[in-house]
Amino acid sequence: MQKSVRPQFWLAALLVLAAAGPALAQSARPTVAVLNFDYGTVQKWWSGNQDIGQGISDLIVDELVNDGSYRVIERKRLDAILAEQDFSNSERADPSAKTLAAVGKALGVKYLIVGSITKFGTEDSSKKVGGGLFGGGKFGLGAVGTKEGKANVAVTARIIDTTTGEIMASAKGEGTSKRSGLLLGGAGGGGGAGGGGMIDFSSSDFRDTILGEATEAAVKQTAEKLIAAKARLAAESSKQ
Repeated sequence: MQKSVRPQFWLAALLVLAAAGPALAQSARPTVAVLNFDYGTVQKWWSGNQDIGQGISDLIVDELVNDGSYRVIERKRLDAILAEQDFSNSERADPSAKTLAAVGKALGVKYLIVGSITKFGTEDSSKKVGGGLFGGGKFGLGAVGTKEGKANVAVTARIIDTTTGEIMASAKGEGTSKRSGLLLGGAGGGGGAGGGGMIDFSSSDFRDTILGEATEAAVKQTAEKLIAAKARLAAESSKQ
């Protein structure tokens, strides 16, 4: 007759499984690095040398980190590696095989997220906007009091395997906001007529504008599709 397993054994086994659970969940999360997005297709209407692509990619990173599906490499580490590789802005949306391999090896990441901003603008229905203008006075940087305006932001992103160069997933997001209110706040100026200035993507002032609302919607859509792609990445990893 077999001896019954002592209760102490089961207790020890349960403790081991409980301790291993978080570690297994951690290892199941793909590690990714997010490059600054390219915005070469968007006509620049803001003043200064602000990197809109970095602002958008930072928002994408925040969404991925908050969701927890991916482990995301810290920007400082990524920037240091890219500097060593003489990475050029022209590679933001389409990195070379050499860059992919170098980043993957140096950071220990299998996947790189790259992207482009295809729309980023505001339009005042009265065609009178404070700040820098282009396109017949339709688009601009600055606040316009209670004028009715419209903002459009569109983002595309891809997950690329750094070892093979294969595109594992593609995601697109678009946001539109139209209402009475600020086209773009926090740009300087006064009395409802803003001047040129920097855009702070993380500020509540920006999020309260219609451009901020459109940006948030586009980023969330894009991030949701990137998060949904985790299942495919996990499936591919299990085959190897």
